[in-house]
Amino acid sequence: MPDGSDRVLVGEIVAVHGVRGLVKVRVFTDHPDGLTGYGEISDQAGRVVRLELRGPTKGGMLAAVEGVQDRTQAEALRGTRLYVSREALPDADEGEFYQADLVGMTVRLEDGTVVGDIKAVQNFGAGDLLEVKLTAQSGTVLVPFTEEVVPAVDLEAGVVTVTPIPGLLD
Repeated sequence: MPDGSDRVLVGEIVAVHGVRGLVKVRVFTDHPDGLTGYGEISDQAGRVVRLELRGPTKGGMLAAVEGVQDRTQAEALRGTRLYVSREALPDADEGEFYQADLVGMTVRLEDGTVVGDIKAVQNFGAGDLLEVKLTAQSGTVLVPFTEEVVPAVDLEAGVVTVTPIPGLLD
């Protein structure tokens, strides 16, 4: 079963914009301007982060952070992950789930062989990837999160079924 975290990652501060302390936020919600629509936002340590969205930018949203006045202060926030309470999010529709629910799930082949566990869901711009911590060997592999490669996700059982492309698990 997923890790049961009471917080869900909704964004990450990835860059600074200008000299007045604006930041670029990579948003993990369906609608980028919805980042602030789920209530209080906090960082990895649980500290409240107050954002004022300023508009879209390539790959995210520009935002002002309360208390940040200049580029140097904004630079210190680069890499800050932004979370909201799971309770603030709407329930997923039937057959849908939050990516955060995948973390910790067991990854199996179609024949039932356990491959490993999902460590994270990544996206470097070309689509979602499941970062899988391998059971039989050290390290991780990135598995394309497509219907072809990941034909089944069973949240109740805590299992993701994969049909690996040749060479993926070698």
